[in-house]
Amino acid sequence: MTDLAELKRRKQPINLAIVHVDPEAFLASFMGWLEITAFVSAQRAGLAEMPADGVTPALTEADLKRGVGQDVGNDAIFAFCMTAALKPDAAAVDKVEVALVERFGRDFPGAFALGHVRRAIETPMTLEDHVGQAARKWLTGERPPPPLRPKEDWTTALRFFEKARRSNFLHEIMYPLARWARARFGAIAEAEVGFLHHIEDTLPVLRQALEDPRNDQAFIANLLLQAAPAVDMELTEDYAGFLRSLARRQ
Repeated sequence: MTDLAELKRRKQPINLAIVHVDPEAFLASFMGWLEITAFVSAQRAGLAEMPADGVTPALTEADLKRGVGQDVGNDAIFAFCMTAALKPDAAAVDKVEVALVERFGRDFPGAFALGHVRRAIETPMTLEDHVGQAARKWLTGERPPPPLRPKEDWTTALRFFEKARRSNFLHEIMYPLARWARARFGAIAEAEVGFLHHIEDTLPVLRQALEDPRNDQAFIANLLLQAAPAVDMELTEDYAGFLRSLARRQ
């Protein structure tokens, strides 16, 4: 069964592994996910045909080091590291890294993504740089002084939100991210109010945004929009409109 049904079947366990930050389940489903996504991509490009026996072809060592193998690996590793950082659970990331290095070597599928999380990048430039550095800080506990935390937490939520929207694991990242953002900004609204800007105006707006009970993309978009003035972040008119459109539920 090498088709979209098989794609969905193989995605379910890695979805759950990412949501629950389960390193063993992630490792067990990682290779199967790489294989089926690589094959379906090749089919769509007209480079592969359905095998006679219906068995998804295994990836060669060369396949794992290029193209879809690396792209899909990076996407999955980023997703796992992001949800691990939101817990935070550094040990889970360590387990995944050790196992993948043992199996594939230092240039394992997803090594590019993990590198952004592991190393300090003094001047982040790309979205991957920003996401990796935000995850790194939560995994290592290298948090800024309390007065700077609301702004950094808002930035982390924004970068993770943007990365999730480009991922195969959008919903699997958004749900933990929404729970984390609700907890962090709930704490800020109660115990860290003194670090907000223009408190009289921004605190009621922040609290109103937190009243939305749903932990989804729309909640995060609205929270980012409404909390921006409180953490002294200025959004362009276009980006504010973009968040406003995502905050609307159909």
